[in-house]
Amino acid sequence: MATNPPTGDGHRNGAVKDRSQFQHPNGTWFKRDTNTGRIMDGKADDTKFKGVRREKPSK
Repeated sequence: MATNPPTGDGHRNGAVKDRSQFQHPNGTWFKRDTNTGRIMDGKADDTKFKGVRREKPSK
């Protein structure tokens, strides 16, 4: 099993693969699967997901 020592320091090595995130106009961040385009998860607070790339805002 892979580890990213030291544990508990609040960061990861490398990016999360096949995921992106975007912010809804109400401030909620959502995570999207880049292969299917389906929304996977939403954050309860208004903070971003760590290690997940952000989509460019649509115009």
